[in-house]
Amino acid sequence: MITRTAVVASKSGLHARPAALFVKAAGAAGVPVQISKDGKDPVAANSMLQVMTLGVKQGDTVTLHAEDGADAALDKLAGMLETDLDG
Repeated sequence: MITRTAVVASKSGLHARPAALFVKAAGAAGVPVQISKDGKDPVAANSMLQVMTLGVKQGDTVTLHAEDGADAALDKLAGMLETDLDG
């Protein structure tokens, strides 16, 4: 299992448009990806409902989880989270 951490840059956190863009990218990653916050159990990153239940706000640190070999996918997703997607 590999992980990446990211600080969420979007003003609305992982809600509305930023969450939709992230969930879509996670679903297209080609590997199962999970996301967690504050050391809680990870949830499916490709599920809008599960991602929204995390209550991620701007400035929160989240952790992405995937199986070994998914480095590029996690790097891309972490980069998205560290970008303001509200625009």
